[in-house]
Amino acid sequence: MAVTIDPARVEAHLMALAQFGADGGTGVRRAVYTPEWVAAQAQVAAWYAAAGLAVRRDSVGNLWGRLDGTDGGGDVIASGSHIDTQLPGGRYDGALGVIAGLLAIQSLREQYGRPKRTLEAVSLCEEESSRFPAANFWGSRAINGMVAPDEPETMRDFDGGTMAAAMRAVGLDPTRVPDAGRTDIETFLELHIEQGPLLELAGLDVGIVNAITSLRHFVVKIAGRSDHAGAVPMDLRRDPMAGAAEIISGVIANALAMGRPAVTTVGRIEVLPNYPSIVPESVAITVDARHPDPDAERELLARHEALFRAVAARRTLDISWHTTADHAPAVCDPGLVRLLEASAAARGIPTMTMHSGAGHDSQNMATRSKVAMIFVQSKDGRSHTPAEFTSIAHATEGITVLAEALHRLAY
Repeated sequence: MAVTIDPARVEAHLMALAQFGADGGTGVRRAVYTPEWVAAQAQVAAWYAAAGLAVRRDSVGNLWGRLDGTDGGGDVIASGSHIDTQLPGGRYDGALGVIAGLLAIQSLREQYGRPKRTLEAVSLCEEESSRFPAANFWGSRAINGMVAPDEPETMRDFDGGTMAAAMRAVGLDPTRVPDAGRTDIETFLELHIEQGPLLELAGLDVGIVNAITSLRHFVVKIAGRSDHAGAVPMDLRRDPMAGAAEIISGVIANALAMGRPAVTTVGRIEVLPNYPSIVPESVAITVDARHPDPDAERELLARHEALFRAVAARRTLDISWHTTADHAPAVCDPGLVRLLEASAAARGIPTMTMHSGAGHDSQNMATRSKVAMIFVQSKDGRSHTPAEFTSIAHATEGITVLAEALHRLAY
């Protein structure tokens, strides 16, 4: 007998979770530790309990649902993702992975009883960094002992509030962040929407991830001299906006020149002063650079930093940059990758093996656990937008692969 996943359950859970922080049409606005997020986590906790799982919230707000194995202990096999969103995001990014972990374990329990090895579903917190720009996978970092002691008090959201204050507001003690640490998770499997177009272009519903890209965020500040927009000749200006424009086009050209899968994005810009008739005094931009290969990542970053220096020198500008996020590439466990491939094949689900161009909590989990990921197709490659969409049929196929793999690992 093969484990079966009910598509109606998948759809009902997705639509129900999307109501927490619903933002017109298909949008969802659900930042960590907000009332919408707290209510959504409470709903997931209720689902865990109804599925027969023991429910626990850890010291940073990660939510766990545990199905004890008959072997009486040992290492844990866990599956899940996150429910925080971009502002606004869509219904599927993160949320589908949380629902997948729940429904895979629930279906296994209903159809096969207790496993030999302990299974846990998890809903992680603040993966998106949409409220705290420097949080960077806050929940999974806490699990793996990667949060510095001073971070809760020094980390600030876009409005200037501290992580510590936000935690206290929802009943969490920021001095107890280390208590979230775990060393007993032997295997972590995460299902996620692809967030890109490759599966759709290949005509496939499901992908098996063998590597997760690096992620380096720079904040680059270019300083010049504020002047009158009409009275100062072009050749006498120290215009940081002109420097920023050259850097923006240059870093994108660097990634294009290296070819796939190198990517670079400039997604945020701040201008001071921000007026139409003034040459700015300074411009700050974010540069997001990624590559799944460590050597190629170093080359991409070196090209970017050389460009920063060259543009500033030629235009007589002052330039500085600092890193706000730095996640190394993560290679998925080869044995788990083969297991997922075999699980899909056993269920007659065609797949392709691919890297992830987006960062995921699995990167942090890989520091202490064996990890692998399952991707399901994203319509038109869309994500981080209310327009993201994954069909229930594709989602169900992905959860079927996950459940098959968990059965092979735990039963």
